[in-house]
Amino acid sequence: MSNHTFKSGFVSIIGRPNVGKSTFLNRVIGQKIAIMSDKPQTTRNKIQGVYTEDEAQIVFIDTPGIHKPKHKLGDFMMKVAQNTLKEVDLVLFMVNAAEGLGRGDEFIIERLKETKTPVFLVINKIDEIHPDELFTIITTYKDLYPFAEIIPISALQGNNVERLLEQIKKVLPEGPQYYPADQVTDHPERFIITELIREKVLHSTREEIPHSIAVVMDSMQKRDNGAIYVGATIIVERDSQKGIVIGKQGKMLKEVGRKARADIEALLGSRVFLELWVKVQKDWRNRSSHLRDYGFREDEY
Repeated sequence: MSNHTFKSGFVSIIGRPNVGKSTFLNRVIGQKIAIMSDKPQTTRNKIQGVYTEDEAQIVFIDTPGIHKPKHKLGDFMMKVAQNTLKEVDLVLFMVNAAEGLGRGDEFIIERLKETKTPVFLVINKIDEIHPDELFTIITTYKDLYPFAEIIPISALQGNNVERLLEQIKKVLPEGPQYYPADQVTDHPERFIITELIREKVLHSTREEIPHSIAVVMDSMQKRDNGAIYVGATIIVERDSQKGIVIGKQGKMLKEVGRKARADIEALLGSRVFLELWVKVQKDWRNRSSHLRDYGFREDEY
């Protein structure tokens, strides 16, 4: 390490669903930790990505999308998102250049006005617009809030991501290295594994809404032969959804298992046996006891 001071801190990424928060996180961290889906509302807990280099460590917190809650799970996610804003050193408010200012963005800006944390506006997906349009977008947002920095990027293609990291490092306080240099997330592997399975279900069952799926880890054991055995249950709300997830002759579930296993093996670096079950829990999103069982604990926040 050089004589420079070491800087570290917590950075929250917020934005409407689907603006590319997870794509950005995965590009920066270089590993697949936040689940990627072309459907909104897939990130539920605070998945943290840890970016470490010689002179700085940035701990990214990917909050659930801030939006008007529609049910108990929504309330919970909203609370998590709000609290996260108070706990961090910097907030990245990410917007989609191709979509323009929406009511969801205005809702978030109102929430930002309640925080004293500095906020960067990150305009993502600039690869999808004509460069001339950028000025108008910047002006629109600039009038609504005193952003500390406004940085246009393409998380997908990597444009300007380095510059954004440089700017983040400038505002972070001096601090310790919170995590070992080789650690990329503070979530236990079990959580990431359930997220990877859930991601595969979302990808394969296009017509179903993500919120009605939860994945619970039943068991995870290392066997004598060095392989890891993972058993998990996919929770859905209706019998019709169960049918869709299992598929004709169990085809869909096999496909989900095959894709998830490949990702889990890459994560754990060993052979994995994955067994999946599908269970119907009617209306689980509105029942506190079920929410607790599936890892959404209000008392933590």
